[in-house]
Amino acid sequence: MKKHQVIVCWMANPDHPQQCVAPFFHAAAAAAMDVEVEVYFISSAVLLLKRGVAEKLMSGPQARENVYAFMRQAAQHGAKFYACSQALSEHHLSLADLVPETSGAAGAAAYVARSLEDGWSLVVY
Repeated sequence: MKKHQVIVCWMANPDHPQQCVAPFFHAAAAAAMDVEVEVYFISSAVLLLKRGVAEKLMSGPQARENVYAFMRQAAQHGAKFYACSQALSEHHLSLADLVPETSGAAGAAAYVARSLEDGWSLVVY
């Protein structure tokens, strides 16, 4: 079994809140199984890391928790969150603007290289 997972959030972004829970639900599950999980936020998905944004998003009319609650759960299980440096620039954000669960910034080369390493799998949302 692969013990490392890269999750890329792309279409799971504030414009599509109904798609925003699955990446974090799966990240939490994998991390709880002692899988090393790195979640990379690219394009407009980086806005999920902006303070206050994910707290306002519900995945559907019957949702009981906001998207940020699922993000926190994944981070509490050990998932690491990385903001794409290009996406930060595009949206005029800095690391200081992001939720405390953010581990840092990393560009496309970082997640592509990671996904090519032995033992790592890649999932894109």
